[in-house]
Amino acid sequence: MFNKRDKSTSSAAPLAVKPAKPIGKNMSQHSAPSILSGDLAVNGSITSEGEIQLDGSVEGDIRAGSITIGEKSVIKGEVVADTIIVRGKVLGKLRGRQIQLAATARVEGDITHSTLSMENGAFFEGQCRHASDPTGAAKKAAPKAATAPAAPPVTNVGTVAPPVMGTKK
Repeated sequence: MFNKRDKSTSSAAPLAVKPAKPIGKNMSQHSAPSILSGDLAVNGSITSEGEIQLDGSVEGDIRAGSITIGEKSVIKGEVVADTIIVRGKVLGKLRGRQIQLAATARVEGDITHSTLSMENGAFFEGQCRHASDPTGAAKKAAPKAATAPAAPPVTNVGTVAPPVMGTKK
């Protein structure tokens, strides 16, 4: 089955293997999306800096860089991401820079957005608000401002009694 000819070809130069990149904060830009399949039910919060494609159900809050909620998905909680595409059902708040509700979407909760688009047939019940920073990313990035010194106490020169309601003169 094996002969000398097969062994001589194995002496070729080994393939160059790239070293693994260290896992860091910027890995989400280069990694594949996290896919949660339809048979998965999560009871708790999900946090990712990258992209999530959700086809199962989640009872809890979701925070991600980008999320796509599939047609058969049911989310009971708040969804916060830069980009949110809803094709399924969300019972809770949506906060994102770009939010898209597909024709099959059903959202029961408030939406805070920079950009919102809805296809014909999408169901939305709640309040819709425009915000320049709906995800609150600027609050995290901005350093805390120093508190101003307390104002000097005001001294009263004279006091005036407020009128008493319900008394006749």
